Amino acid sequence: MERIGHWLGVLFGYLFLALALLVTAETLARKLFNVSLQGADELGGYCLAVGSSLAFSVALIERSHIRIDLLQQRLPGVLQALLNWLAVVSIACFGGLLAWVGYGIISETVAFRSTAPTPWATPLIYPQGLWYAALLVFALLALALAARASWLLVRGRWRELNSEFQPKGAMEELAEEIDDVQRR
Repeated sequence: MERIGHWLGVLFGYLFLALALLVTAETLARKLFNVSLQGADELGGYCLAVGSSLAFSVALIERSHIRIDLLQQRLPGVLQALLNWLAVVSIACFGGLLAWVGYGIISETVAFRSTAPTPWATPLIYPQGLWYAALLVFALLALALAARASWLLVRGRWRELNSEFQPKGAMEELAEEIDDVQRR
């Protein structure tokens, strides 16, 4: 999972680096040559849609989704495990909902042969297809993690479930940051 998260993060980074270069070129062309490349804002919207969907997966793998865990740390391990299981199953349900709604959007795009209302008139199946693929990655990863958490719950392996699925604590985040600085 960490390797998948790493490569999704790299893809996310390159996507937005390319967008930043395009916006820079667009800005310079407008200021220096009074010419527009046309479509930088359109591509920016597509990058944002695909990038945010990729970010869902990275946050899921890194255990970075926002959860209020003020009381959870004070509960017995079994209750913590149940809450952690409930959280990952809820995220999997949300991922399934996104995939289902996204499928409806893709189906309409194909049925109507939709194009963007921009000068490029981009066939929307291409950017929406990338967006939907990123949503499917999130949904499948969430489903796999929910299955793992459910297996641990059924087996009564509370500590393992908690270590794999509880939100990161301040000390764990600090240790990761120190490791990251030392690697650089």
